[in-house]
Order: sequence, then structure tokens, then C-alpha cells
Amino acid sequence: MDLGLKGKRAIVTGGSKGIGRRVVDLLVAEGCDVGFCARNEADVVDALAVLSKGAARVVGGVADVTDDVVFRGWMKETISALGGLDILVANASSLVAGADEAAWQKGLDVDILGTVRAVEEAQPHLEASECGSIVSVSSTAAVNISGGIRAYSGVKAALISYMSGISTNLAGKGIRANTVSPGAVYFEGGVWDRNKTEDPARYEMAKKRNPMGRFCTPEEVANGVVFLASPAASYISGVNLVIDGAATTRIQF
Repeated sequence: MDLGLKGKRAIVTGGSKGIGRRVVDLLVAEGCDVGFCARNEADVVDALAVLSKGAARVVGGVADVTDDVVFRGWMKETISALGGLDILVANASSLVAGADEAAWQKGLDVDILGTVRAVEEAQPHLEASECGSIVSVSSTAAVNISGGIRAYSGVKAALISYMSGISTNLAGKGIRANTVSPGAVYFEGGVWDRNKTEDPARYEMAKKRNPMGRFCTPEEVANGVVFLASPAASYISGVNLVIDGAATTRIQF
């Protein structure tokens, strides 16, 4: 299938590793010019060293989505460098643990307000695009609560609600908005990679709990993100796509 992404311009937040990096890789492979940011300069440099070898234009930068001035400035500069914007992928996440006030604040600052800032800066340019699209990355923790109370679950649920509101209110301006909610994702250096060593019992339990008997890969999540972001999904908006190998024990509405 031709996704219609050749020559399109995209921005990915949290794009130096894990799911975000695989989204960047796939967008570039499909012919997109891509801008991405991350907080760690070494990660950005390493990613650029690989991505810059291809034909697509790739712009990487160090930016923290919680720093309003710096992040908005980075968005403006990157959109200018790309010559416009067709796609925004809001992937940056706090991955916050716990449920105290500090955890809630961190989750709100990164996952919610970081996404809001990105959307606000992107919106005028997406309106000017012929295929404006926003995809946020949430989690099955938002729709299938297990274990104790977690701020992470709450902020990820709010993210789905926010995207749903955008899909309704900006449809008339030619902007689609969708969410992808992955289950447990394994990649080197990620949360479940650390759990494999630090908490092997939890790691094995999570793997066995999945009907497919394995974790999701970042590439599998990226496939869903990039499809929803692409012109091939031109009539899909307001969707929360769950990618979890049938682990979510609820009927999707």
C-alpha cells in the first residue's frame, strides 16, 4: 500500500529512541522530511548520524516539552526548516510511576501540556496542509486499569480525550487527530528491558499475561502510528488504536 507520505513533512516529539525513534525511521523510509526532538543531546546526535545518511531531510534538536519557551521556539524553527508541516506525532512521555502529587504534576507537564504546546504550534501549519494529521501516543493503561492507582493511567486517559476533542473541533479545518495506545513494549534500554533484570518475576508475568506470549515491539507500534498519520487514513479520525496483542480485556467502543 502506498501511504502517500513521500514529500510530506512531519515532527515527532521524543523521537530519539524507542517508539518515537521507530516512528521517525518509518516516516523517513516512506519519504517524509522529519524533525524530531529529545532531551538528551547524545541521543539526538546518535540518531542524526544514522538518519542523515538517507535521502530525506532530517532535523534533530534538543528540546524539553515542559520548557514552554524553548520547546515552542524549537517547533517554530523546525517547521521553518521543513518548509511547513503535514504531520505531528506527540510521543514524548514522562513514563511517571506512582500517584502522589509530584507524579501527577510530572505527567501533566510532559504528557498533557507538552502535547498541548506541540498542537498549538503545529495547528496553523496543519490547517495550511492538504493532509493535516496529529497522532498522540497513549497507553493501554488508560483503558484497562490493573494494579494500583497510577498518575500515568490518568494522564494517558486525558490524552485520548484531548485527541478526541481535536478530531471533532478541527475536522472542518482539514485536521485529523487519532491516538495509538500500545500495551507493554520491549526494547533495549526501555522499561521492560530494565524490569527483565531488576524485576524478572514482573517481566515474566507480563509476558505470560499476553495471549500472544510476548511483548510488543516499537516497530509494531510505529506501523500503527504512521498509518494513522498518513493520507492513506484520510477518513479515520477520533480513533484510539489499541496495539497490545489482544491483552486488553474489554470490548472497545
